[in-house]
Amino acid sequence: MNLTQSAGGDVLLRRYDYEDRWVVAADVGVDDDALSVDTVGDTAIVVVEANGDSTESEFELPGTADSVSVTNGVFTIEGDR
Repeated sequence: MNLTQSAGGDVLLRRYDYEDRWVVAADVGVDDDALSVDTVGDTAIVVVEANGDSTESEFELPGTADSVSVTNGVFTIEGDR
């Protein structure tokens, strides 16, 4: 397993590389209903809506995502190698 980390603001983005899968996860620290995550091809789009403001971020994924989940303000994106 390889681990890559990136810090941006208060969010720590982690990428785990396994032999057959990869996982990208981040603790955004907001309620689930304030967090929206979508993928288009190998791009992730994260939208956070808090205090009447909306912030959108995009970043490249290591491939096309198979699944996206949001639980307790943490989003997880997974895909096959």
